Amino acid sequence: MASPGALEPATSSVPGTKVELTVSCRNLLDMDTFSKSDPVVVLFVQGSGSSEWKEFGRTEVIDNTLNPDFVRKFVLDYYFEEKQNLRFDVYNVDSKTCSILKQDFLGQAFVALGEVIGSQRGRLERALTGVPGKRCGTILLLAEELSNCRDIVTMQLCANKLDKKDFFGKSDPFLVFYRSNEDGTFTICHKTEVVKNTLNPVWQPFTIPVRALCNGDYDRTVKIDVYDWDRDGSHDFIGEFATSYRELSRAQSQFTVYEVGQWARAEDRNGGPRTPHAGDYLPLYLQVLNPRKKCKKKKYVNSGTVTLLSFSVESEFTFVDYIRGGTQLNFTVAIDFTASNGMPSQPTSLHYASPYQLSAYALALKAVGEIIQDYDSDKLFPAYGFGAKVPPDGKISHQFPLNNNVDNPSCAGIEGVLESYLQSLRTVQLYGPTNFAPVINQVAGTAAQVTDGSQYHVLLIITDGVISDMLQTKEAIVTASALPMSIIIVGVGPAEFEAMEELDGDDVRVSSRGRYAERDIVQFVPFRDYVDDSGNQVLSMARLAKDVLAEIPEQLLSYMKTRDIKPRRADPQ
Repeated sequence: MASPGALEPATSSVPGTKVELTVSCRNLLDMDTFSKSDPVVVLFVQGSGSSEWKEFGRTEVIDNTLNPDFVRKFVLDYYFEEKQNLRFDVYNVDSKTCSILKQDFLGQAFVALGEVIGSQRGRLERALTGVPGKRCGTILLLAEELSNCRDIVTMQLCANKLDKKDFFGKSDPFLVFYRSNEDGTFTICHKTEVVKNTLNPVWQPFTIPVRALCNGDYDRTVKIDVYDWDRDGSHDFIGEFATSYRELSRAQSQFTVYEVGQWARAEDRNGGPRTPHAGDYLPLYLQVLNPRKKCKKKKYVNSGTVTLLSFSVESEFTFVDYIRGGTQLNFTVAIDFTASNGMPSQPTSLHYASPYQLSAYALALKAVGEIIQDYDSDKLFPAYGFGAKVPPDGKISHQFPLNNNVDNPSCAGIEGVLESYLQSLRTVQLYGPTNFAPVINQVAGTAAQVTDGSQYHVLLIITDGVISDMLQTKEAIVTASALPMSIIIVGVGPAEFEAMEELDGDDVRVSSRGRYAERDIVQFVPFRDYVDDSGNQVLSMARLAKDVLAEIPEQLLSYMKTRDIKPRRADPQ
């Protein structure tokens, strides 16, 4: 699951400090017969005053290693006045299409965030436990407070004449970036892709936040290691070099060559200093040195050079930047009216509402709608039903307006949607099948009309069961992923929702007929996970709303970024 954001809101009115956790493991259990384990770490958090564990996020999977250093970080809000409990579960991933619970369990560790921050140099090592009779290894956690720097860097590098490491070929080089810490150690912050069988690789451009590269300290050392990739995980070290954000950012305005820890003026072919001309593109050449070779060989020069081909910086915009700039969230509701919900007049029905209790459908609608309506200026919400026979001719419809107005299906506020929903229950016949594609395509058609970033659409689908048009729905989602649109699915009732998990697309991107979704735009949650045994309906629905809406900001940002849409300037008051 994609990272759902910060921990439960603190009781304090002071915003939490952003803390980045870097995770490594050592001496993990080896669960693979012909290779080493392929580990991933899953972080779970406990809300304030709660004993329930919620998944917060996952690292990437690293193949074939018992000593992984994960690049993907966890960014948490830290509150001094709260005990923030964390649980790290480590798994060996055999199949990326299976649920994480079906993977090999390698161990777990329980810590409080304050323990990590309060440990010496913000570094904590904890034994992994949970596999009887086995030593599971250890997990290493490094905490660092993040700066407020919101710049992001895009850069591209290539290399020339790297050392040959493979007996039957050349090398398969990749780069690993490390930022230096205050105690002189280094933390991994980026890893490039592997370029196969070449001594002159050109890596793809990549983007990294400045705070990940140097935490806003432009003079902090950035160390880059060059490796030759090996299938068994024992990658061969080619060499290393060091630089800084400031030196990298100057690369296109001055011609420089440097060795580790030392900068020198470039020379022209005649041996004299080369003077850059205004408007020249002057790349930065970085010599790759292997300290062991340098000590052993008197005539050793270097193990190749790395060239910075491009370097650009731009501000990282936030969800709030777009909302302040006038982006409107347009909320649409689609409710399941299939017969599997049960007769609405019967207490066993998922649509049944007693004088004292709203139905599960109504509760989910209110929980999500009452938050999202704050970002919609006109408070008019199109609302549809699907899977029912509708009057006057009794034809099955999968996108009938709840207010019975085909020309204008919008309802006034969430209360208007609820009123129309209850009225429809009295006039339509619950039937089937459960088809999602028509209503997804309906909203996608509206979203396609305005794609300049001023409008963003959120479709809430509330359903009880197994989807009938899976292939068509996948096709609709793939198409919608290129539009300013997100889809929230809330599953009510006791059914198993494997198909909904597949549509969620957190582990495997949704695809249809060879096309993959451009973005992950679907978030699914089962309603039953939010039924509070204590009967505290308000808290339960608040948790539901928090979890189903958690991915909307990142999904909106991903659309804006892929279309290079910047937020408009807010009008002065």
